[in-house]
Amino acid sequence: MNSTQLISTRDAFGKELVNIGKEKKNIIVFSADLAKATKTSFFAKAFPERFFNVGIAEQNMMGVAAGLSTTGFIPVVSTLAIFAAGRAYDQVRNTIAHSGFNVKIAATHSGISMGKDGSSHQAIEDIALMRVIPSMRVIVPVDGLETKRALRAAVEYKGPVYIRLGRPEIPIITDEKSSFVVGKANILREGKDVSIIACGIMVFEALKAADILASRGIKTRVINMHTIKPLDTEVLYNAAKETGAIITAEDHSIIGGLGSAVLEALACKETRPPVYQIGVRDVFGESGEPNELMRKYGLSWKDIVKAAEKVLSLKAG
Repeated sequence: MNSTQLISTRDAFGKELVNIGKEKKNIIVFSADLAKATKTSFFAKAFPERFFNVGIAEQNMMGVAAGLSTTGFIPVVSTLAIFAAGRAYDQVRNTIAHSGFNVKIAATHSGISMGKDGSSHQAIEDIALMRVIPSMRVIVPVDGLETKRALRAAVEYKGPVYIRLGRPEIPIITDEKSSFVVGKANILREGKDVSIIACGIMVFEALKAADILASRGIKTRVINMHTIKPLDTEVLYNAAKETGAIITAEDHSIIGGLGSAVLEALACKETRPPVYQIGVRDVFGESGEPNELMRKYGLSWKDIVKAAEKVLSLKAG
């Protein structure tokens, strides 16, 4: 883990999109007048003939991308998560996913960590909205390097994919040799006492929490659940059986996101471990610096440590 190297997942997305564009001439990119913010401006500069700015018309953008996907192109559409998952929901559901069209949605500025733009632009429900749509794949990369692998995997996959990207610069956790397979979680740290299952920006917080817990003699398993749908139930069930206590951590509402997916998967098990969800607790955010907001809304490593104490006190045996 290189905690000194910082890059936003939106930046990594923009740069890798250019690399993929060089290799695949059928990649086309759409922006809803936010190319600079989403970093699709890199692609626009490199391949102006394959870049389309539709203006502030996210719903239309989804429809045009869906149509062109039927002609052999692989459209990558990008806008802020609040617009991709919210404003254009009907078009994503009925025009793209219902028909199984091969469109990739790269949504940036997700979560409360997007910061100063405030509650109106902080998408804390987008995972819930996207994962409930039949056939949609939902990916939340942990860092810049994984974003590159996730984008390539999404392009190779035949069907709709939602990739959730962030605004703040965050540490590099993975390395060039780290694997990425859609639907296959990565165990970043082994442990037998408690499992932390996290995605996106919260994985780094989980690793910091694991260090503190280790100093207290608590061996923590840290799982990067980069794919929310399909969920890696094999890794989840093993964690439940082998550690007997689970914490989920996400920069998203606790309703409908990673934590909900984990609880749904565990509902069918006869023996279920205690589960504590770290996330935004059914409130809107506010304007502020990302780190300040994460602390205020209970998304810091300190909150994960406290959650570990709670689930361990409930742990059977």
